[in-house]
Amino acid sequence: MKWGHGLALAAVLAFGLGPARAAPGIDLDAYVRKDSFVDIKLSPTGEYYAATVPLEDQMGLVIIRTSDNQISTALRMGKNTHFADFDWITDERVILSLAEKFGMLDAPQLTGELYALDADGSDKQLLIGWRVTGSGTGTRIQTQRPDRVAAFLIDPLLEDPRHSLVSTERFALDPYTRAERLDIYTGRRTLVAIGPIRNARFTTDNAGTVRFAHGAGHDIVNKLYYRAGEGADWVLVNDESVSGHSEWPVGFSADNRIAYLTVEQPEGPNHIVAYDVATGERTKVLADGTGDPTVLHAPGTRVPVGALFLDGKPRTAFFDPQSEHARLYRSLEAAFEGHAVYITSSTADGRKVLLQTWSDRNPGDFYIYDTVEKKAAHVVARRQWFDPADMAERRPVSFAARDGLELHGFVTIPAGSDGRNLPMVVLPHGGPYGVFDTWGFETEAQMLAAAGYAVMQVNFRGSGSRGRAFEQAGAREWGGRMQDDVTDATRWAIAEGIADASRICIYGSSYGGYAAMMGAAREPSLYRCAAGNVGVYDLPTMHTHGDIQQRGSGQTYLREWIGERDGLAAVSPNRMADRIKVPVFLAAGGKDERAPIEHSRMMERALVAAGVPVETAWFPTEGHGYYDDANRREYYTRLLAFLGKHLGGRTAATP
Repeated sequence: MKWGHGLALAAVLAFGLGPARAAPGIDLDAYVRKDSFVDIKLSPTGEYYAATVPLEDQMGLVIIRTSDNQISTALRMGKNTHFADFDWITDERVILSLAEKFGMLDAPQLTGELYALDADGSDKQLLIGWRVTGSGTGTRIQTQRPDRVAAFLIDPLLEDPRHSLVSTERFALDPYTRAERLDIYTGRRTLVAIGPIRNARFTTDNAGTVRFAHGAGHDIVNKLYYRAGEGADWVLVNDESVSGHSEWPVGFSADNRIAYLTVEQPEGPNHIVAYDVATGERTKVLADGTGDPTVLHAPGTRVPVGALFLDGKPRTAFFDPQSEHARLYRSLEAAFEGHAVYITSSTADGRKVLLQTWSDRNPGDFYIYDTVEKKAAHVVARRQWFDPADMAERRPVSFAARDGLELHGFVTIPAGSDGRNLPMVVLPHGGPYGVFDTWGFETEAQMLAAAGYAVMQVNFRGSGSRGRAFEQAGAREWGGRMQDDVTDATRWAIAEGIADASRICIYGSSYGGYAAMMGAAREPSLYRCAAGNVGVYDLPTMHTHGDIQQRGSGQTYLREWIGERDGLAAVSPNRMADRIKVPVFLAAGGKDERAPIEHSRMMERALVAAGVPVETAWFPTEGHGYYDDANRREYYTRLLAFLGKHLGGRTAATP
């Protein structure tokens, strides 16, 4: 078990907790407690770390000197305000992207605000965003422009000590985008380029010149444009409506002659392709048989050199298997055997790298590795209160769905178990599209395994990391083939002898809550109980309530991926309550905008009318997931009690 030295990040902001207490039941404090931090990045000189720290309902930032591990400065904003990302933009200055997040399961919604400060806490400045004309403690907020825009970092321009490159857009639905040079001290901006398509994202070369733009408008048809340099015209490189696939840039070679693109394929996972910007010639440089690539860059640069694949146990591959970058990763993977390894940041010269290691039983550790001296120093553990030796194993599995499609997933086996004839919880993920379960420490699965349950998680069709065709196979399959995949995973676990067929419950959150109710309705004899958290249960209502349909692209998404409103009643579990024959547990947040609580109330009313036993837990002050530790503890106490009643597993310890 590894411990940090001097980076008690959460404690710095007065939210730290001591070691978990032993108890006859499950000590929920260990599972409710938030990570010590979310992300850590090394400054260009290696003089500092910056780290984001999760608090009750916001995200804080701390900057630590590496010389003595002392806090240089700490920053926190207001309720529901998070630092979605941050970057070192000089040796001493950090820029942060602000976001709002109203529930633990919400994806942070970027507000378009950029905030900057120096490593010693001085010169704090809201550079751009809707609050730029206001005032705030410790800031020099000025009115740089009369217009109101949202901004997002494109390139820190490390060679320019005064400027960074940002994209800006008006506060409008599906806007056009501009690339602008931003003064990182005053917030003043100058125009660099205008995007040729709505919602454009820009990509620069290694000289900081905007060369690509890709995006999609109301029709959610992706297009990729290229330009030869400053002031050159945009040229359409790929149109999804013509080619049948999307592609997007991930970086340039060191000499800027080759651009690397991620390119979707008609079948199978995405490829990385080398695109000669002078001739237009394309050459495949990296592809995997089962997983989509997550690009790896050379330390100290933005030059792609390989990829990480996450569809099973994480693995890496490189453009040149004999390169120094490949050898570095292979040596680190050997040193941290049994763990995945990922370099998250580095010094500008590439000598020192900050790397993260993790496994199915270890939430993660960070190390500084000196590539010259070949020495690693432990920085901090993500959740030091868990001992990996006590955690459950998470096994990657694969099997064929009823129509022959290969499915991948994970089975978590309780520690000390032989993995046979166990009570099981089937846990479909949320999203559903593009989201996927991975090999690593999964908090809910570990908690359920501690209660004595095997946990089955399948990346049903529609999930990410398996390519375009696999994801699109889930379109308009709510309650259809996506649900069949969850059923097939359950039956596979029974056939393999992992699950006791008489002791299986299905449980999930968001889309997973929908899948849990649909599973109980479509397979009334397969599951012994069902639990849905912050779920959507009446699909026609998704077209009229919530936050998805407010954008033109959101309306297109609802029609093309979920279905026309008039055809969705037949796959809405609240309209099928009379087919559910097992007890149900429902939970929801009263301020949820993604899955409004009325979905859960409609489900409850339908179940009561059908004579189905139903328990509920409503949290009026919470959103899409629960921030407050007391509420999270109550929720999991109720959930474990419900599962224990019907499957016989352990329940929460009495405080």
